[in-house]
Amino acid sequence: MFSLTVRDHMMIAHSFNSETFGPAQKLHGATYVVDVTFKRPKLDHDDLVVDIGLASDTLKRILAEFTLSNLDDVDEFKGRNTTTEFMAKVVFDRLAQSIRDGELGEGGRHLTALAVTLHESHIAWASYEGGL
Repeated sequence: MFSLTVRDHMMIAHSFNSETFGPAQKLHGATYVVDVTFKRPKLDHDDLVVDIGLASDTLKRILAEFTLSNLDDVDEFKGRNTTTEFMAKVVFDRLAQSIRDGELGEGGRHLTALAVTLHESHIAWASYEGGL
């Protein structure tokens, strides 16, 4: 299996709704380093997994939706804890839809899997991965 990974980041604010989170129930910020790995079993005719520029641009566009936002104010997330794990799946779902919509060009149509990792620090991160 071949893979290509691109990286970007997003800065958000949020709070959590459960005693489990202790002081993180209060509004706080996070800066996530976001890695996305695109996978396919064979390289394309140019020996690529996917166009790195299109992959980077698409990730940047998706993250811009959340960057410098308070996730508590996003209607779609009402009643949910926007944990690192939860947001990894959100980014995955948006990227998967972008791939289905053809935003990654012809090469994107042959991707078979995707992994999204959000690093909340140098010692903690969460991922979501799945088939396309």
